[in-house]
Amino acid sequence: MSLTQPWKGLAMPQDPTGMPRRTVLSATVATAVVGVPSVAQAASAAPAAASTGRDTADRPATAQSPGRELRELLKEVDRDRIEATVRRLAAFGTRHTLSTQDDPDRGIGAARDWIYAELKRYAAASGGRMTVELQSYVQEPASRIPVATRITNIVATLRGSVDPDRVYVVSGHYDSRATDVMDAVSDAPGADDDASGVAVAMELARVMARRRPAATIVFAAVAGEEQGLYGSTHMAEQFKAAGSDVHGMFTNDIVGSPRADDGTRDPYTVRLFAEGVPTSETPQQADTRRSVGGENDSPARQLARFVRDVANNDATGMNVRVIYRRDRYLRGGDHIPFLERGYTAARFTEPTEDFAHQHQDVRVEDGQQYGDLPEFCDFGYIARVARVNGAALWTLAQAPAAPRGVKIVTSSLTNSTELVWEPGTESDLAGHEVVWRETTAPEWTHVIKAAGATSHTVDLSKDNVFFGVRAVNRAGHRSPVAFPVPQR
Repeated sequence: MSLTQPWKGLAMPQDPTGMPRRTVLSATVATAVVGVPSVAQAASAAPAAASTGRDTADRPATAQSPGRELRELLKEVDRDRIEATVRRLAAFGTRHTLSTQDDPDRGIGAARDWIYAELKRYAAASGGRMTVELQSYVQEPASRIPVATRITNIVATLRGSVDPDRVYVVSGHYDSRATDVMDAVSDAPGADDDASGVAVAMELARVMARRRPAATIVFAAVAGEEQGLYGSTHMAEQFKAAGSDVHGMFTNDIVGSPRADDGTRDPYTVRLFAEGVPTSETPQQADTRRSVGGENDSPARQLARFVRDVANNDATGMNVRVIYRRDRYLRGGDHIPFLERGYTAARFTEPTEDFAHQHQDVRVEDGQQYGDLPEFCDFGYIARVARVNGAALWTLAQAPAAPRGVKIVTSSLTNSTELVWEPGTESDLAGHEVVWRETTAPEWTHVIKAAGATSHTVDLSKDNVFFGVRAVNRAGHRSPVAFPVPQR
């Protein structure tokens, strides 16, 4: 027996694909590094990656190609309508949370009324499936709120036709600011920050209103963001108080331009910020995470991987650059109140920011124009960001929910891995898939069909790789991956 190959001539344990366990692990490394398909990937039921003009070796094994229904939906996203929305919102002069609420032409009240009327117009085409409400409350004096102030979110809800209790949310904030965050009088057009994000949510509401998602989708324009996330905090709290089953939330904040402050452009990339250690993690959950890993497998990271799975393709024309942070340095967005309440949430933001055109008084200084004006937005770029959001939201709503109660059985020491989960409740559920990757790999590299309805055993050591489980329905839509915890 060779000293350099001590296993040579011995029978190797077999993986469900028929490959020796050691070979499977070698294939995992190859796939993670250079994108070489493994036998397990070839056996996967996952759809093939669509041609995007980028190297398909970068596509994870879990990638889902857009079907005809999704492609048709994304084609309806209208760049010109998005431009009209951004310009209309900027034309209100200022949308500062403390600005006037009863002027029909200027201030946050005029913007609120216009957004509400537009969403009501979209809802009229829904056959009663979409409802629109003004979600208001009075914020008593607090940080950056010197006097009692009415804060109003505009919320359009497209009720799901199959699983209406499962909810997904997309939002932008319609308030704006000048250099002085307390200046409620000066012009603050807020084109990029954040009429662009509001335009994304509104355009998706228009496009989806005439369709029938399986799960419920909420399209929201929130206020009070610049003063301290007040509107989104209220919205998240309303969901929590109602016991709403929110499975995912995206905020679009500063998605108006691919141009950096040095003039360079990255017009086909959008950042997606996704936290690792959950904001709402309990001490017991922290102990489990420290013992088995999972800092890179939070629900937010699984949601971000799902977005890459369904939105990095030719139907969107975009690359989703996942950033392993909750948000940028010294900044925060409307996804944070959802994370604080235990909901899965992430933030879309343009690839690099030009700070001369956000949080600035409108002025010309040393020959340079400052201010968040529509002329510094790229409306084709915003439309592509809307398609990324649309691909994620529609696929989430049409797919089954991620499996619940996923666990790795650890009652005895063994070199194989038994995964168990709760039975799915969807009427069109077709089965489940087990995924895995090396602990150092950022994306899932292997997919196999689960043998049982609520369990599967893989002849690989749970000590060496990370596992997950996702659900599949009869239409071939896959859920986000659920990361297991130990079952003792």
